[in-house]
Amino acid sequence: MTMTRVEMRKLTAAVPQEEGDFYELVLEHSDQLYSIAYSYLRSRHDALEAVQEATCRAWIKRNTLKHPQAFKSWLIRILIYVCIDEQRRRKRTVPAAGDPMAEAGACDNTARLEMLWVLDQVKPKYRHVLLLKYYHDMTLSEIAETFGKPEGTIKTWQHKGLKQLRAIMKDRREWYEY
Repeated sequence: MTMTRVEMRKLTAAVPQEEGDFYELVLEHSDQLYSIAYSYLRSRHDALEAVQEATCRAWIKRNTLKHPQAFKSWLIRILIYVCIDEQRRRKRTVPAAGDPMAEAGACDNTARLEMLWVLDQVKPKYRHVLLLKYYHDMTLSEIAETFGKPEGTIKTWQHKGLKQLRAIMKDRREWYEY
């Protein structure tokens, strides 16, 4: 994650204190933020709302950003926490009759649904790493920066997450053999 001089100047000129600078920085990363939120929440509406909530929280806490170069990973971390909060809220509520379970295009592919189910079974910290690595093409060093953990820890979480995925998928194959 190398930054251009223009990005670096923008970041150091505004920690982002000013609304316009903050808006520009968020806008630069909005596609990736939406993509991450969608992978967690699997709903266009909920993903857009999560990005909005994360942006609001980031604006409120902008003074806590110690290193302006880490703005992107700081914002992604906030977004992940917002998504986790939403997932917890969903578990507490009972869906109303007639509510669609998912959006039209999201449930077309059985293999995709099974993979999402399997990912939901993986321990959350491992799932986060797998989603960011394989669905959002982030490098291990970017993920480590996002979570504020050493790269070795992220590699371990990736390894353990893949191991859990393989075990769950192996068990699923055995179900079909009967």
